[in-house]
Amino acid sequence: MISEYKLIVFDWDGTLMDSVDHITYCLRKAMHDMAMPDRTDEELQQVIGLGLEEAMIKLVPGRNNAFYKAIVQSYREHWLGSPPGLTRFYEGIPDLLQEIHDEGIPMAIATGKSRRGLDKQLVEENIGHLFAATRCADESVSKPAPDMLHEIMQELSVAASETLMIGDTEYDMQMAQAAGCDSVAVSYGVHDETRLSNHQPVDLVNTPAQLAEWFAINVLEPRRKLVAQ
Repeated sequence: MISEYKLIVFDWDGTLMDSVDHITYCLRKAMHDMAMPDRTDEELQQVIGLGLEEAMIKLVPGRNNAFYKAIVQSYREHWLGSPPGLTRFYEGIPDLLQEIHDEGIPMAIATGKSRRGLDKQLVEENIGHLFAATRCADESVSKPAPDMLHEIMQELSVAASETLMIGDTEYDMQMAQAAGCDSVAVSYGVHDETRLSNHQPVDLVNTPAQLAEWFAINVLEPRRKLVAQ
């Protein structure tokens, strides 16, 4: 049953954080630093969710390792040098996370961000204590490979059948499929409903408010009724 999930794993950018414009800006600056032609916002946003190196390879294929190392470093400098406040939680997301935490359901993060990038935002938002585990693309294998989910589930001793992945890209959905986990897709981030639906999520929501409502109906309220019996 949906209410029996024992682990909720969230993607970060585009799922919890409204950071798409900031990421697009940093990608464009990194491309400019490497004297690469400009790309449209849509082209740049299609690689959000992948690890940094995988994203750059997809944007600019066929270059050598030195090129990818340099463009990744340029992106990181632009991102890490940004002041707080350029990204923010989608409305209602902090309350949802707190509610899930208070209900005693472990949560984790599986993200294409670097460890430094994620830790920077966890500190700025003072929210790291809500998550039982986190995995980043520079310490595991990038989405859509299932490695991050496998590592999180092993660390927390939770089975794939008891794990739910929430994400805004087809890479999140593919990762969940490969790991044998259910997923819920959110279309308010990067990828549209059609791309997300191709990977059989158990449901798809279009707004953060709908995500909170989905959790209330399918996870939190049934769990409370079971506890009260």
